[in-house]
Amino acid sequence: MDYEMLLLRFGEITVKGKNRSRFEKAALSHVKALLRAFPGTEAIHEYGRIYVRLNGQAADPVISSLKNIFGLTSISPVKVSPSKLEDIVRIAVDFIKSIPADKYNTFKVHGRRVFKGFPHSSQELNHLVGGPVLSACPHLKVDVHNPDLELRVEVRERVTYLFCEVIPAAGGFPLGTNGKAMMLLSGGIDSPVAGYSAMRRGLEIECVHFHSYPYTSKKAEEKVIELAQVLSGFSERIKVHLVPFTDIQTSLAKTGQDNLIITLMRRSMLRIATKLAEKNGALALVTGDSLGQVASQTLASMNVIGKVTDLPLLRPLVMMDKEDIISMAKKIGTYDISILPYEDCCTLFVPKSPATNPNLRIVEHIEKELTELDQMIEAAVENTESVIVKPHVIIRKNQKDEPEVVQEQWF
Repeated sequence: MDYEMLLLRFGEITVKGKNRSRFEKAALSHVKALLRAFPGTEAIHEYGRIYVRLNGQAADPVISSLKNIFGLTSISPVKVSPSKLEDIVRIAVDFIKSIPADKYNTFKVHGRRVFKGFPHSSQELNHLVGGPVLSACPHLKVDVHNPDLELRVEVRERVTYLFCEVIPAAGGFPLGTNGKAMMLLSGGIDSPVAGYSAMRRGLEIECVHFHSYPYTSKKAEEKVIELAQVLSGFSERIKVHLVPFTDIQTSLAKTGQDNLIITLMRRSMLRIATKLAEKNGALALVTGDSLGQVASQTLASMNVIGKVTDLPLLRPLVMMDKEDIISMAKKIGTYDISILPYEDCCTLFVPKSPATNPNLRIVEHIEKELTELDQMIEAAVENTESVIVKPHVIIRKNQKDEPEVVQEQWF
């Protein structure tokens, strides 16, 4: 079906009071960025809404792209009519007749007279439009309570919008409107979902991934970059920091504290992530922890691990069940990548009986005995490689933050 416009609605932004315009401008900027892939389309901002003029572009691919924009709660493809009753009725009848008859049996008209100069009230509009539609489509019956199809007619001063579909969008807050955070991205199921959840709440994220060459393969890194590329579909681009963790991990393994090695590893990871956050202007850390899921995610373990950083430690999945996390991973498109059998550093040196109730005093004493730990952490930060990830594109940067390689990936 040929539509002239799309109607984009905001969600939680509408309760932001004096800050509302800032949130709406951020969403509009994201919309305009994505519309660059659809030449001829045009975004128009009105208070509380964004309209997209399609100018001949098919609606479905544009909707498919825009529904991933955070801050938008729904999208409706719209037919446009002059605000004259005869035109509204004509276009409404043609609109309903163009929808396959086997798709619905009942309908109603929901009129809304925004322009008070229009000579008919909203209630009158329901009858004036509904009558001709009923006559033109004899297979239909009116059901004002639970119709199969609801034709919404919104009369404004110059034009009237007619639409039936309300397509759910991503919701939440526009990307970056609530600041920036560093997210620890492993190759598992949980952390990409945590990243999506953080972005949905208006956070710009940069990802931190720890690798342990030669114990982990290049495939593990490629898997993480592929996960980041999926997430970049919701944000246009994501920076991934690839941290060499081999020296730290092997040093911790030599302490002989097998039951505490996961706790020690996680504390070192948070130290490094904190330093990277400070270098890159991030104000929080995000992890994929889910309470009680593994030994490092008991309340006691999370307490001891979290003590190592002064930054807010955000855990979007902390109260979610594993099945809920898996369901979300499938929805956002990361699940099939996450289950690929490439080990990351978190799966190395895992003891048979990891501590679920670690003692902070003992952990801190072990770390003090590792006199070179601070040096190794600094070296890991210094030797971190940064990668800019966009859908299908990787831009690697050196330590001077200069582009070195531009590589296209079509996974």
